[in-house]
Amino acid sequence: MSKEKVVLAYSGGLDTTAIIPWLKDNFDYEVICCCIDCGQGEELDGLEERAKLSGASKLYIENIIDEFCDDYIVPCVKAGAVYENKYLLGTSMARPPIAKKLVEIARKEGATAICHGATGKGNDQIRFELGIKALAPDLKIIAPWRMTDVWTMQSREDEIEYCKAHGIDLPFDAKHSYSRDRNLWHISHEGLELEDPACEPNYDDLLVLGVSPEKAPDEGEYVTMTFEAGVPKSLNGKEMKVSEIITELNKLGGKHGIGIVDIVENRVVGMKSRGVYETPGGTILMEAHDQLEELVLDRATYEVKKDMGNKMAQIVYEGKWFTPLREAVQAFVDVTQQYVTGEVKFKLYKGNIIKAGTTSPYSLYSESLASFTTGELYDHHDAEGFINLFGLPLKVRAMKMQELEK
Repeated sequence: MSKEKVVLAYSGGLDTTAIIPWLKDNFDYEVICCCIDCGQGEELDGLEERAKLSGASKLYIENIIDEFCDDYIVPCVKAGAVYENKYLLGTSMARPPIAKKLVEIARKEGATAICHGATGKGNDQIRFELGIKALAPDLKIIAPWRMTDVWTMQSREDEIEYCKAHGIDLPFDAKHSYSRDRNLWHISHEGLELEDPACEPNYDDLLVLGVSPEKAPDEGEYVTMTFEAGVPKSLNGKEMKVSEIITELNKLGGKHGIGIVDIVENRVVGMKSRGVYETPGGTILMEAHDQLEELVLDRATYEVKKDMGNKMAQIVYEGKWFTPLREAVQAFVDVTQQYVTGEVKFKLYKGNIIKAGTTSPYSLYSESLASFTTGELYDHHDAEGFINLFGLPLKVRAMKMQELEK
């Protein structure tokens, strides 16, 4: 009788490598590893050999970079989805497509379970599992770090010893470092001195994608981008797909110290956590989109869209991508983006993105209306009646308060 299969979300790191023999020891599973490439830039050479040496029967390496960019990043850029005013959702956005791919592989292999290496304190366990439950409610989910009665390893040293005991002698480093998550959109850093909000981040050791503003060039650099219906189409006159635009913006932003955020955020599980995020290209892309959008959206739509952007950020942060609510919010946002088409120019300088001109065929900006000289569409006398009506509730309430005070 053949063994049941489990699909393991596999990175090749120490945690997920140790999980392979652990799954075989405790559940007698056939382990299918799945490494999903979201643009993390990690070396994938030798990963299959490592997985099989650790006891996996097979390794899938799935490149979903373009899907990640087109189907997950772009909707969040269109929405202006930013969690708690600062976090551009780099890790949050990547979890739904990873969960989707894990389910696809599980179906293809006839697996009965999916295993992930997320900890029991973090958000990722929620994001992975909500995605899996939404797409494959029949599949079992195994989360070793929550199974403290069976998963007894408490440190990297424990995991290294466990691997060695199973004939897996790989050059893993026992020393503790920053806990990082990287994809094409960003890299996050947690741990070490960041666990104390009173400590300044050690940026010299911490930064991976760029430099601090102090170490950025002393001369600014101009960048031009075009958008069509809210989607980025070209960079500095060259048409590219979204993933290529983000890749180039990462280089530019990293060079000029753009997109470094130090935040204490509220996790879904109820605790506060502190992290530093590097999102050089994403920060530029979001700012460029906002720069164009403010030119073409009317006030009422812009106001409601801000609320929907916050709602979209919450949905994505909480792992609720595969829900009717996300689809409904995204449908609203897509309508607002029909005319977000045009060109934006800006200058990158020591951590700053400085506007240098915006044009759109759908611009609602009227120079004759906005200038201090009187235009044909605006009669100053009309303002008096408008103010009287607009301020009527305030006046009525003030009159009532005066009456009561007599």
